[in-house]
Amino acid sequence: MSLIHRLYPLLRPLLFQLDAETAHEWTVKLLKMGHALGMLEGADSDAGPARPPIKVLGLEFPNVVGLAAGMDKSAAAVDAWGALGFGFVEVGTLTPRPQPGNPTPRLFRLIEKEAIINRMGFNNPGIQAAVARLERRQGTGIVGVNIGKNFDTPNENAVDDYVTCLRAAYPVADYIAVNISSPNTKGLRDLQAEEPIRRLVGTLKEEQQRLAARHGDKKPLLVKIAPDLDSTQIDSLARVFTEQQLDGVIATNTTISREAVAGHRLADETGGLSGAPLTTRSTEVISALRAALPASMPIIGVGGILTADHAQAKLDAGAALVQVYTGLVYRGPALVRDIAKLAVPGKN
Repeated sequence: MSLIHRLYPLLRPLLFQLDAETAHEWTVKLLKMGHALGMLEGADSDAGPARPPIKVLGLEFPNVVGLAAGMDKSAAAVDAWGALGFGFVEVGTLTPRPQPGNPTPRLFRLIEKEAIINRMGFNNPGIQAAVARLERRQGTGIVGVNIGKNFDTPNENAVDDYVTCLRAAYPVADYIAVNISSPNTKGLRDLQAEEPIRRLVGTLKEEQQRLAARHGDKKPLLVKIAPDLDSTQIDSLARVFTEQQLDGVIATNTTISREAVAGHRLADETGGLSGAPLTTRSTEVISALRAALPASMPIIGVGGILTADHAQAKLDAGAALVQVYTGLVYRGPALVRDIAKLAVPGKN
């Protein structure tokens, strides 16, 4: 067992004594420092015997489990996450201009529910700063760049922000994820309606073609959707994604529902809920999407993965890959090891 796997059970109580956002910041700093000092050595081999890489989106992933967007918003520790055993890392959400996000406190642990509520609001250093960091990275692992719009950009101009970010990220990303589903930027989820999403995806696909011709390499374009969609909305999105020949879908973002945490002292905090309360719903959305999308369009499953069995359920529902965030907070790097070792794509 690598040093980081032995240390996390000792570090977790200390981190949980800090407020959630401070602990988040220190986790990224400590991980980056640990990587520089060689403390992550062997972490990526703890998953057991190597399996053949998984080909999805035209890319070869060393394993099925990735780091979800939100954990490393500024691309500060990409190589360290890779050394921890992740098959891929998604950074962001990144916007054209730097922005501080929403006022603090804005990140809350619901420990009894193994959940988190966040209303961070796309706090990030701006796309150019993150791109500069990605240009300097030493590793060769797969990196996705998650892009969004600035909080003060009206929805009618949102496409301009996404195009700006797509152009900037294209040379350094292996894929680009379009975030239209965070509940923490006012009006953002309105872009999931049929006409706005058709215009947005259509424009981005056109720009993708131009960038592919310029760079000689097509980078896959995915859209990340919310779990709070009914069957009609899911079918509508699937229809648009199919028409526009989108490369893939990420399902799902956080939920605004509080049904699973009703009565908890933090349940009324504004923001997106993630973790165990989202496990079932995100899997249901994956299943509905899989039925509505062409088989050639892959889904990355995320939401409430706290065990390898949770990851397997999403793969069985139709996801090709999975991502974790809140599960990593509660279960530590052993979760990455377990999923990489035990979860099997296309099992059923």
